Amino acid sequence: MSQQGYVATPPYSQAQAGMVGYSAGFGNPPPQSHYGMYGSPPQGYSAPPTGKVNLLLLSSVLKLAKGPFYTHAPLSLGQRPMQVPQSPSSLAAPQQFQTSPPAAMGHPPISPPGQQLPSLGSPPPMTTIGSVTAPPMGMPGPPGPGVHQPPLGPQGYPQQPGPYGAQMAGPQSGAFPGGFPGGPAQMAGPPQKKLDPDSIPSTTQVIEDDQAKRGGQVYVTNIRGQVPPLVTTDFTVQDQGNASPRFMRCTTYSFPSTADLAKQCKVPLAAIIKPFATVPKNETPLYIVNHGETGPIRCNRCKAYMCPYMQFIDGGRRYQCGFCSCVNEVPVQYFQHLDHMGRRMDLYERPELSLGSYEFIATLDYCKNNKPPNPPAYIFMIDVSYNNIKSGLVKLICEELKTLLDRLPKEEGTETSAIKVGFVTYNKILHFYNVKSALAQPQMMVVSDVAEMFVPLLDGFLVNFQESRAVINNLLEQIPDMFADTNESETVFSPVIQAGVEALKAAECSGKLFIFQSSIPTAEAPGKLKNRDDLKLVGTEKEKTLFQPQRGVYEQLTKDCVAQGCCVDLFLFPNQFVDIATMGDVPSHTSGSIYKYSNFQVEVNGQQFLSDLRRDVEKSIGFDAIMRVRTGTGFRATDFFGAIYMNNTTDVEMAAVDCDKAVTVEFKHDDTLSEESGAVMQCALLYTTIGGQRRLRIHNLSLNCSSQLSELYKSCETDALINFFAKSVLVLVILLLQLRHLISLILPDAMKVFPVYMNSLLKTPTLVGSTELSTDDRAFHRLLVNAMGVEETQVLLYPRLIPLHTMDVSSEAIPAPVRCSEERLSESGIFLLENGLCVFLWLGQACPPDLIQNLFNVPSLGHLITIVFQPTSLPVLDNAHSRKIHSIISSISQRRATSMKLLIVKQKDRSEMLFRQHLVEDKGLHGGASYMDFLCYVHREIRQLLT
Repeated sequence: MSQQGYVATPPYSQAQAGMVGYSAGFGNPPPQSHYGMYGSPPQGYSAPPTGKVNLLLLSSVLKLAKGPFYTHAPLSLGQRPMQVPQSPSSLAAPQQFQTSPPAAMGHPPISPPGQQLPSLGSPPPMTTIGSVTAPPMGMPGPPGPGVHQPPLGPQGYPQQPGPYGAQMAGPQSGAFPGGFPGGPAQMAGPPQKKLDPDSIPSTTQVIEDDQAKRGGQVYVTNIRGQVPPLVTTDFTVQDQGNASPRFMRCTTYSFPSTADLAKQCKVPLAAIIKPFATVPKNETPLYIVNHGETGPIRCNRCKAYMCPYMQFIDGGRRYQCGFCSCVNEVPVQYFQHLDHMGRRMDLYERPELSLGSYEFIATLDYCKNNKPPNPPAYIFMIDVSYNNIKSGLVKLICEELKTLLDRLPKEEGTETSAIKVGFVTYNKILHFYNVKSALAQPQMMVVSDVAEMFVPLLDGFLVNFQESRAVINNLLEQIPDMFADTNESETVFSPVIQAGVEALKAAECSGKLFIFQSSIPTAEAPGKLKNRDDLKLVGTEKEKTLFQPQRGVYEQLTKDCVAQGCCVDLFLFPNQFVDIATMGDVPSHTSGSIYKYSNFQVEVNGQQFLSDLRRDVEKSIGFDAIMRVRTGTGFRATDFFGAIYMNNTTDVEMAAVDCDKAVTVEFKHDDTLSEESGAVMQCALLYTTIGGQRRLRIHNLSLNCSSQLSELYKSCETDALINFFAKSVLVLVILLLQLRHLISLILPDAMKVFPVYMNSLLKTPTLVGSTELSTDDRAFHRLLVNAMGVEETQVLLYPRLIPLHTMDVSSEAIPAPVRCSEERLSESGIFLLENGLCVFLWLGQACPPDLIQNLFNVPSLGHLITIVFQPTSLPVLDNAHSRKIHSIISSISQRRATSMKLLIVKQKDRSEMLFRQHLVEDKGLHGGASYMDFLCYVHREIRQLLT
């Protein structure tokens, strides 16, 4: 979502008129091009153009693939800089900061100016067409071995049967998102040659190759502009002057030196920043720097914080800012002599001079009203209406909180958590509870006038759990019984959030609201919503209104929450439409999380919900945060995407920031960049810790600059690019319309698979205009993606399909995934598919009975008929196969931000349709082309362009 306060500039930051997809084939004009970015005001779009559209970013990618489809072979990935070998164990105990320089580190810890990464191989022969360098004409080349002419499908494409019958096709008319307006008549042309699926670029192969090449290594951050390993690769980071890619990843690690070159290359310049990313146990945690009452050292002009890019001069008495080049006096207490190389003598004793990421303890100047903040509070707000009582949810929550509150997050080195807790129940009215430790029984206070919300008690509402444990446990025992006979089905929502904000204001602290809501708020109160779901609008100009929140009271509520540092986490348990676009608006602007459990049943969804709740309560988090991204001269941050709020054009406000939230930042040129000094950026995050301390977390990153297009594309990072596109989905189509000069670029191996990610993105619920997908599901998916980091969007857009029937049960490794297509399935196999949100266990019709026995304790697949609708029913059995599969699922789950529901599906059962919609290389069940068809279409467009 493009946040308010920003002037979005084309081509990447705003929707433009006439923004549609492709010119021919695959159904009718795209319905999904009719709504704007989430949070933007209603705007009109012109009709789809009827002329030819060029998809030229893809052309440069396609030429790198193998097989008869292309005229020349792919180039090898540019050689990476040498890594400094170091054992993980040597990184794990950094309690005392190093006092001697590491082997490969200079000052500043970046590569020498202008350093270029050597490239392997030589480029293929090129043909010049005007000012555009193009590959040799004549694509496609002569057919390779095994190529034959298959029968054509109804749209002029080869039919591609799977291993056990024709591919299951979903509704195709008008369903390809963003594109391919026109009908089958436009697809007329010469017959297409059958392509070998193994000849087109493979995502799994790229991932496997990067793991083989860079997996298990130490990634040292002392070289400017080096491209990190893929997010799917297991590696260890050693910080030597640039932030870990776990904190910051860029769409390209070599910025164009001029604005004109940036326009020519058409690749968005962006960074995906996850400031609170989890640091593995074998890596160094962030150092905390305390400069006492004087506070952190900053540039007088641009206010950048002291970092490795500052150059000390004049014997150490002054320093030149690496961002704005201003020369500053060094404070007396910070002075240090320089060595014979011009480096400070204490360089390796100060994290802020030699590391890419670190923290400063902030002074009172950084606190509200110049007062130290109080520790935050967690308020649990439980909907006790009829639906939640009947489903058993209220009892489940109360039972869980008795033990979960013992695991509230706490500062390292402390025995107990400083976080205070409070409790509210509600339906049409709100019930507050006094749980002061001195009480024998909890006391309820009711507020029935929800139009003017207030907190009826101050003392005793927010308490320390350890001190009030007995009273709180007593309350949690009583709540399910108190409302057991309720018939009240109406609920409020806005007053619930308002009550939480008022409670935090009264306590003068920040905090988080955990709201458990079952239905759309229809009771008479501020924020009352009506059912506005209308599937007739899908595919019309008014479709966009379904995804625009009903602002009104919720807009002011968002401002109040952000100002107070009040984060809202929403757990939804709907049985019907709840208007997630509106109910999720406050959580999405306060850096909160949204969870959804449709048709909740304790025995089916209970464990998934509890896992999510536990992780949400326990995870690392900071409150009342403000983030600013500073850059060197020549470029600046212009647009921001994420679960954030912006009141001006520079400050990203987050009521809370946790280990899962990422902010995508786009940059634009405002001057020429120096190839010698490169491009530098600094992310500074001011926040309150869970112990009530104000801190500054700093992440620094330096990139190369180049005037050569080949260098720019060699430094692109596909996963980061796709994250950017996923958060600004309409930008993707703009990009496809404008990339007119990228016919003959030499890209790294990882960029070969850019088309499959792009095609997958176009088939996501956010973009697919299908009435088979509920409005709430589409809105929910949109909000999820908006807060995702690079790793999350990568696996969402290309799920892992893992064969389990051939695995080595004695090995600890997870089997290598195969391509995400029906063609890779086998009737005698068992496959696990996961995309970060759900896990499927697919069982082929001819699964060996002994394998079924080992996994389910039943004699054959037929005996699973009666239990397959208990989707989490994968029993834990005492045999090697069972232990191995449970180990794989557990290992995958630990890396994901949310608990993934396990669904067991049998081949050709109705439930298999849910599984098949995640096979992203095949045609989408709700619309969208297969990967093969997408490449064919793009290839044909490129040929027409070149001729």
